[in-house]
Amino acid sequence: MSRDLAGFPRPVLTALAAAERLLTRRAGATVVLADPEDLGGSERSVVARARVARNPFSLPRTLVVKQYVGEPDANRPDPFHFEVASCQLFTALPADARPSPVLIAHDPAARLLVLEDLGRSSTLADMLFAPDPVAAQRCLLSWARALGRMQAATAGRENDFGALLRRLGEKARRDPVADEARAAFAGVPELVAEVLGVTVSAAAETEARETARLLGGTRYRAFSPSDTCPDNNLVTSRGVRFVDFEWGCFRDVALDAAYFRVPFPACESSFALPDGMADAMLEAWRNEIATVWPDLDDPALLRARLLDAQLLWVWLCTWWLLPRAVAGESRIGIDPGRSPRISAALADYWRRLAGAAADGGRPATVELADRMAGALQQRFDDPADNGTGRLPVYPAFRSLV
Repeated sequence: MSRDLAGFPRPVLTALAAAERLLTRRAGATVVLADPEDLGGSERSVVARARVARNPFSLPRTLVVKQYVGEPDANRPDPFHFEVASCQLFTALPADARPSPVLIAHDPAARLLVLEDLGRSSTLADMLFAPDPVAAQRCLLSWARALGRMQAATAGRENDFGALLRRLGEKARRDPVADEARAAFAGVPELVAEVLGVTVSAAAETEARETARLLGGTRYRAFSPSDTCPDNNLVTSRGVRFVDFEWGCFRDVALDAAYFRVPFPACESSFALPDGMADAMLEAWRNEIATVWPDLDDPALLRARLLDAQLLWVWLCTWWLLPRAVAGESRIGIDPGRSPRISAALADYWRRLAGAAADGGRPATVELADRMAGALQQRFDDPADNGTGRLPVYPAFRSLV
């Protein structure tokens, strides 16, 4: 590795040194990485780009290295294993169907992945906060198409994913949201009664619990990254590509397609879409999955499933976010320029749900959603919506409003 490394965080240097050792073992000759670039990562991992300075075999010019730091929780599935299995699943797909970087190598002992470098791409979040509405619209449609392509390409491959996980030592492959959602069904009535003074009727609770059918073995299952927030999607010359598969799983496709409606539930950058955008994204997504699930071309069936998913996400977001608002956290994320107030986001989620539930024949949910939206505004006296009862659209679209 290049020795001009003053100022680089030690975890980045540790990850690159481990990558050099892994690639050298594979090549049987020395591989040298240089010019590291810290790409951030998270509290669980470090991510860096590096140039391949000495290349004894056919490696790309640059690589991305991701290393999980610390020891895995012995009582929970290891996110490193899920990321490796996800990348292995995608790397085996044809190039035109591959939704992610290629996995070049991995080392379970070092909890390390070496990945294809997709370049210095903007994220979908970057585009939504830039001033170009046309580019932002194009990226949202590209994201919807990429989501549909990924789901279509991975339909029927759940057993393959399970086999990859078992090879890495994991037995469970459940959707990480499933247990959280069931906890929300049980806990939200008491939570909103205590915090907002809202009573959840038995009928509204039943309508919510019925959405749990999406969490089981439906016939519309495909791979999901579980976290498809805008900052986890790269805008490349080949369209939008997904990154970060720490919680990758198989689940009903409606749970991710509902991101068009909420939109992007509980994500740091969860602002509103302009009128008509969600419908356009839904159509782009449906065009990609139609050959695999032609019955989802039935508008009534699709609307019902998307309403189930939207209702589930709103209850789950309330379970996640309302305690944070009560504790004094004002925004979903830490960046005030890129994150809405929690209370404003929740009020908007419930208000949108009221409209969708009215169209979908869920009267108890309509009544609850109206009361929740009003109670959130009153409890937190939130000025963020300027009296409109709606979150603002993403900055890219504000010049059009």
